[in-house]
Amino acid sequence: MKLMKALEIVRMPRAEAAKPFAVSLICGINPLHFQTFLHAELCLRRPDRNPEIRSGPYGDFWGTLERAKETSPDVFLILFEWSDLDPRLGIRSLGSWTPAVLPEIAESADTRANLLEAQVRHLAGKGVVVLCGPTLPLPPVAYVPGWQASSFELELRACVANLGARLSRTKNVRLLGNQRLDELSPLAQRFDARSELSTGFPYQLNHASVLAELVVRLVADDAPKKGLITDLDGTLWQGILGEVGANNVSWDLDHRSHFHGSYQQLLDSLAGAGVLIGVASKNNPSFVEEVFRRKDIILSAASIFPMEVHWGPKSESVARILKAWNISADSVVFVDDTAAELAEVQAAHPELERILFPADDPQKVYGLLQRLRDIFGKPVVTGEDAIRLQSIRATQNFERNPSGPTGSPESFLRQAEAELSVNFSKEPLDPRALELINKTNQFNLNGRRYTASEWQNYVADPSAFLLIVDYSDKYGPLGKIAVVAGRREGETLLLDTWVMSCRAFGRRIEDACLEELFEKFGAKRIEFDFLATPRNGPLQEFLERLLRKTPAPKSALSREEFLERRLETFHRIAELSHG
Repeated sequence: MKLMKALEIVRMPRAEAAKPFAVSLICGINPLHFQTFLHAELCLRRPDRNPEIRSGPYGDFWGTLERAKETSPDVFLILFEWSDLDPRLGIRSLGSWTPAVLPEIAESADTRANLLEAQVRHLAGKGVVVLCGPTLPLPPVAYVPGWQASSFELELRACVANLGARLSRTKNVRLLGNQRLDELSPLAQRFDARSELSTGFPYQLNHASVLAELVVRLVADDAPKKGLITDLDGTLWQGILGEVGANNVSWDLDHRSHFHGSYQQLLDSLAGAGVLIGVASKNNPSFVEEVFRRKDIILSAASIFPMEVHWGPKSESVARILKAWNISADSVVFVDDTAAELAEVQAAHPELERILFPADDPQKVYGLLQRLRDIFGKPVVTGEDAIRLQSIRATQNFERNPSGPTGSPESFLRQAEAELSVNFSKEPLDPRALELINKTNQFNLNGRRYTASEWQNYVADPSAFLLIVDYSDKYGPLGKIAVVAGRREGETLLLDTWVMSCRAFGRRIEDACLEELFEKFGAKRIEFDFLATPRNGPLQEFLERLLRKTPAPKSALSREEFLERRLETFHRIAELSHG
């Protein structure tokens, strides 16, 4: 982004309803143009928010870091350079660089890295911390020539790398990836010596722009895609299966088809991280089954569901897969090696992201693998990610049996052996709750989203309660599928947030949640902070059944009305924590 464009974006008026988004920028440099680029990128990535960036005095990195402990922004952004670990590692200081002093500089940097780690861990207990640095080249401190790695330089880099490795495992801490920064902003094009000496701003403008863009990607909490639908011939493997047979399609170096194997390898990794993988292929099902019985296949059939293999249009296969997953097309990517097939699917599913598999260009396939990593990437893999495919299969098994032997849903639910595990504990705060709130649309009380800091502050309120529900039955576990949050005011519960995964529909879990709330708190009345959204029809229908009228903001349900109108649930309840 050019600086003039960034200034133009920053000066544009924000929507009156835009909530503030506070960023505490902790750095030792003069933030100058970096802060402008940061503000502009936040405006683009979070149009629903009004960025407010606060930074400390120039040159006071450690004082600003200490004072940050008294604040509660949405994000702490810590940007440190070599000179923040020791002033002699910057060109504005004229301290000694003699060989005898280098061990002292290395020791000083190590001491400050440990201090930084302690401060970051403290701030991470308050909210999200984005940590970035150092991004500038080391000055010519060591006495060896530049093409030789000195022990001094290697010790400094090891100090920073070890700091990052330790903090990367800390909840709420996000670190900037050096490899992507190196790709977009080459090291030799980052430092501006004239600007550093005259203004204290050490970055060339392109580096400041790239750095701001990547940092905001860490801040913005963009939801990753949920599912990938892939073709087979020419995509998952090389060769036309119907022509060459199951033993002659390939994905290895010997047949010059190695990148098909790399693609399988990536899909297998994504499946392990909870991404849904489906197949849409015009092929003979028995031939495909034979390929997946090969011992050398990397992506196993167990990691794929559903597998749509027939001679019908792929758009119809995609429609059935989306229905089986019960997710919207805008959360899914379709990969195929044929432009015509991509166009046919696009006509039926315009919101679906479509990607051409460039089978004849290994360099482009490598780029595709990087792109897919970005599309589906997530900070951590949760327990729910690990069982997602299992729960999708369990849901389909459940839906194939909508009634029991007598033909009634009640008889089927009665024999499903369902168990709800309810957890009212607020500490330690379960990250799955915020994940569900920020990605659920259909059963969602009002569509409200939270930043990590906002959510922590909300739950920390003594009057607030939190309910997280885990579900399983004889068809398999669904994991943590519902979150209810609100506040107590006397004998009334004010529900601010209520979400439930679409995988849990049809099991009367929503009735069980309300029953637990009435019983847990002895409430006489529940008031719903309801707001209709374009996609929360299932929740509207549920409330309409209980309220016996169209739900509206602040609609309320008495205990007597609920007991009269609820549906029998048949769940066994296990309370994990009393909160």
